[in-house]
Amino acid sequence: MATSDLSPAPSAPVSSMTGFARVAVELPGIGSYTLTLKSVNHRFLDLQLRLPSGFDALEMDLRRILKENLLRGHVELALSIDRTSELRASYNRDLVASYVDAFQSAALEFELQGQPDLNVILRVPGVMQSESRSSEADNAQITQSVQQQLPALLGALKSMRQREGAALADVLYATLDRLTAAVEGVAELRPEVEARYQERLTQRLTAAVGGTEISRQRVLEEVALLVERSDVSEEVARMVTHIAHFREVLQTGGETGKKLDFLLQEMNREANTLLSKTAGVAGKGTRITELGLAMKSEIEKAREQIQNLE
Repeated sequence: MATSDLSPAPSAPVSSMTGFARVAVELPGIGSYTLTLKSVNHRFLDLQLRLPSGFDALEMDLRRILKENLLRGHVELALSIDRTSELRASYNRDLVASYVDAFQSAALEFELQGQPDLNVILRVPGVMQSESRSSEADNAQITQSVQQQLPALLGALKSMRQREGAALADVLYATLDRLTAAVEGVAELRPEVEARYQERLTQRLTAAVGGTEISRQRVLEEVALLVERSDVSEEVARMVTHIAHFREVLQTGGETGKKLDFLLQEMNREANTLLSKTAGVAGKGTRITELGLAMKSEIEKAREQIQNLE
């Protein structure tokens, strides 16, 4: 009879690397065993199995199954066996018989009365023996039972990892919503900020070089070049693309952690570029800087969350 401490949960597109599952099984005539499976975050799939001696073939089989079903995480599987009786007592019948025969022969020869004392005989070295119950047949039965229990145990671990993954996904979707709002805010402010920036540059450069027509034409060209260099429309467009891709990866599922980490690196790069282009722009340019800093804060929060995604 087997008992488990986890119940199945609905599947989720993304999975966490944190999970735990346990099953206890009674085997009549042998005893019982406990099979435990737990996992935490790790860059790769790192398997650690702890099994009693005599189960080498089972360990190889368990490793193969775990590799086929899990993508990432530090995974520990432990098998603990509690046998009904590790040792079974017995006695050396031939040795006891020889002691009894010797006693009776001596009593007859010397005309003595009495009977042999069994308590004394059993204390004679070599009379009492013990047999280990850890037989190959028992180990084979335990192996078969473990192989039967593993699919359900693995399913319980995956269910917990999926529940954790669903919770992480909710947090990440909320982060993406805030990122989207910040990007939209920048896109809305960009035209006015650029116009003010262009106007301010024109006034300053015109005052610096004089008011001739040739000089004014040159000023306008320089202003246009500077405004173009400070344009953040490309950064805004790429941020929109990265956010959409991030959502797509979350919805697709699978091995998402590494993909999302790469996307966050790209988002952070765009936010840094946006901040460098808008540095020193007064007025509503200051608001764009605030939104850029908010983007970096949300990106960092998302980076912390995805560390535990498979």
